[in-house]
Amino acid sequence: MIHKALWLSAASAALAAALTVSAQAQERVVNIYNWSDYIDESIITDFTKETGIKVVYDVFDSNEILETKLLAGGSGYDIVVPTHNFLVRQIEAGVYQKLDKSKLPNLSNTWDVVNERVAKFDPDNAYSVNWMWGTVGIGYNVDKVKAALGIDKVDSWDVFYKPENLAKLAGCGVYVLDSPADIIPTTLNYLGLNPESTSSEDFAKVEEALLALRPHIRKFHSSEYINALANGDICLAVGWSGDVFQARDRAAEADQGVVVDYVIPKEGAEMWFDQMAIPADAKNVDEAHEFLNYIMKPEVAAKATNYVYFANGNKASQQFIEKEILEDPAIYPDEATAQKLFTVNPYDPKTQRVVTRTWTKIVTGQ
Repeated sequence: MIHKALWLSAASAALAAALTVSAQAQERVVNIYNWSDYIDESIITDFTKETGIKVVYDVFDSNEILETKLLAGGSGYDIVVPTHNFLVRQIEAGVYQKLDKSKLPNLSNTWDVVNERVAKFDPDNAYSVNWMWGTVGIGYNVDKVKAALGIDKVDSWDVFYKPENLAKLAGCGVYVLDSPADIIPTTLNYLGLNPESTSSEDFAKVEEALLALRPHIRKFHSSEYINALANGDICLAVGWSGDVFQARDRAAEADQGVVVDYVIPKEGAEMWFDQMAIPADAKNVDEAHEFLNYIMKPEVAAKATNYVYFANGNKASQQFIEKEILEDPAIYPDEATAQKLFTVNPYDPKTQRVVTRTWTKIVTGQ
């Protein structure tokens, strides 16, 4: 009897193990790596309910961190969200696989205006789908700017680029993105030059203009301005729209009397795009396509925008986006403003070296 009992026990254990292995084999999963504070978590819950696919969701806070993982290989992720100017060189490095568009029927909901601009970085939109997009503009403390400059609303890059204006704002604090790929084209555009220029003469003009401002700039940094604006520690930042909206929301939640606003200046601004792509070594490719297709449902894309207050590249979602977001020209620019938005191709290695030298001079002020 003991032997029989042992045999039955062993058989039961083997069966349980086999069932566990089978269940694990059938468990579908998708591993996603996205920017922090960038999704309504109910989207993930609803996706799993609808598809049975488990989502493992990790976050990063800089393109450099993502790029390091991708270029090292074996990132372990099935969907990642790089910004367009990083995406283009990562495509060239072979770190992504082409999308299987037959598995993405909801591509029909995407917005041709955004697709056409992204195609400059991802030809034929072969490797990526837009998650969110925005601009490089001016975030400011409404009361402090009014006190310093006597104006109720900022509408021009003059507030930043005219040294006499910036000198008046220096006391309350000015931060600028530590991003030559954004600030150099923005400066070229303000100077009436082609924002995509790579001529050494034009770069010299940018250097001269920014060195004249350098004494009045407290810091070059690509994320610290969010809290600095929200807390009232600075009065102006040249930054990414989404970051300034975060600062605006944090200031409103803190309810300490800090009012933050964002503007796309009338002279125009650079656009940025955060794109969803599937790494070449992704293990769960079918599940990745299912998630991308789910995200492109109009109601889901709208829910994402209603949570983060960023514009998305899904035209069909606009009927479900909150009115205050859709009608905010800082998020969804009107046609006249949209005509003045520009994109810039990444620099070739030779130009990049010149840009790096130029930027080092500007940041150090030497």
